[in-house]
Amino acid sequence: MAIANVSWQHFREELLAWYRPERRPMPWKEETDPYRIWLSEIILQQTRVEQGWPYFERFVTAYPTVTVLAAAEDDAVMKLWEGLGYYSRARNLLKAARTVADEHGGKFPATYAGLLDLPGIGPYTAAAVASFAFGRQVAVLDGNVFRILARYAGDATPTTTEPGRKHFQQLAERALGEVPAARFNQAIMDFGALVCTPKQADCARCPVASGCQALAQDRVYDLPVKGKKTTVRPRYFHYLVVSDARDRYLLEQRPAGDIWQSLYQFPLVETDSVDTSLEQLIQHTDWPATLDPTRLRQLRRSGVYRHQLSHQTIGAVFHVLASHGLLAPAAPPDSPMVVPRDEFDRYALPRIITRFLEDTTLTLGF
Repeated sequence: MAIANVSWQHFREELLAWYRPERRPMPWKEETDPYRIWLSEIILQQTRVEQGWPYFERFVTAYPTVTVLAAAEDDAVMKLWEGLGYYSRARNLLKAARTVADEHGGKFPATYAGLLDLPGIGPYTAAAVASFAFGRQVAVLDGNVFRILARYAGDATPTTTEPGRKHFQQLAERALGEVPAARFNQAIMDFGALVCTPKQADCARCPVASGCQALAQDRVYDLPVKGKKTTVRPRYFHYLVVSDARDRYLLEQRPAGDIWQSLYQFPLVETDSVDTSLEQLIQHTDWPATLDPTRLRQLRRSGVYRHQLSHQTIGAVFHVLASHGLLAPAAPPDSPMVVPRDEFDRYALPRIITRFLEDTTLTLGF
């Protein structure tokens, strides 16, 4: 728990005296438009600022208002999102935009509770939009803030439990006090990005160092305490890159209930090994029923492409195959489509597939 003699007044006064907006310029900073604030926060969930910045600019160019986004086609939004990962964010982005457009007349709710009711908006995003756009007096709480509060207070309460989250939310509100939440929230986020960083904290130039309990106890890198680590399981994907003499390929849409939901991929056979041969894949129960192996010729097999997710490690192999006849789309409910190579840019693909496409030229030499 927090040390009793922690001075939150000292913390906020020194933090606000340190804060300068120009230290960390970003296109959404000092923004009051709830749409742009919300869009930036959704994009930056589990994404570095450097990676998310160009996506933000592309989204506001393509969809300048929430009503324009709400009217967009799902596949177009997913394609624009391609490469950011965690695609449930993109699906919830559309759901929330349509909820705002259909149920709120195109205007975001102006309260923390109202924002929290929108799809894909959690406590942090709701607090950010409420404080920056509507001047609501609510403190943000994310990984940066957990770290800062835990270190300053010398607090070893695990941050990954619900009681721990509630405890740190109370600390965040105490740290905020009566100062304007919009300025305090931006200051503490910049402070976590520039000074009180996870692995190289700049304690020598820290404006609140004199009151930091972790520094005084030489425990800076022991805090915060996150609790038990998540178990990461391996998965092995074997993609069947099948094409015909017209440079057309089979693509299918990933089903609901798994990673990369609604994105497109080459037909897939998932096995328990990265070393599975084509002959073994043909015998696998998940081999596509519409794909006749006697009409296929193997051209090559790729190396292993690896992709790390929060709970899974994907190992993917691409089996490049040529069809002896022209491909035909499968009839519903079977999923494969026949797509010309020059139309791939119409479909949102998992990053592991775009990496393969960037590494190779799919010319089969017919």
